Amino acid sequence: MRSALTRTLVSVTAIVGITAGSLAGASASFAAPQPAATSVVSTQDVSVLAVNNLGLNTARAKNWQCWLRDTGYNPGTIDGELGTNSWKAAQRKFNDLGLNAGTVDGEVGPNTIRALQRYLNIFDYGLEVDGDAGSLTRDAFWDFNAIGC
Repeated sequence: MRSALTRTLVSVTAIVGITAGSLAGASASFAAPQPAATSVVSTQDVSVLAVNNLGLNTARAKNWQCWLRDTGYNPGTIDGELGTNSWKAAQRKFNDLGLNAGTVDGEVGPNTIRALQRYLNIFDYGLEVDGDAGSLTRDAFWDFNAIGC
């Protein structure tokens, strides 16, 4: 008798809980709509793993990818978007040349920029090696990638 009473009590409690949960869910669906969330991320806060062409258009970014591929470093798909694979290839190339890009992670941080500046200076661009992808570095990178695949 006691176990039958216990099962009945547990069943009734479960049914009441399910019903209450369903009603709570139903009432929430009739609540006033919340305003859509707005993004507060600025264009300066782009992920370091996002495409970063450093001022190159698609054609010149493809030229850089071809240059990497043709010199033995696989940038992945030649698509004109310098993403993680392209930058990993560049970092491997820079490290192999002793230009100290640091960790091969595809992130375009100060070490990668310094290595790029050192690399461009091999071709007499005369850049200050400061890790800042400012206008002089971007202009040199643009000029370096003028030759097509």
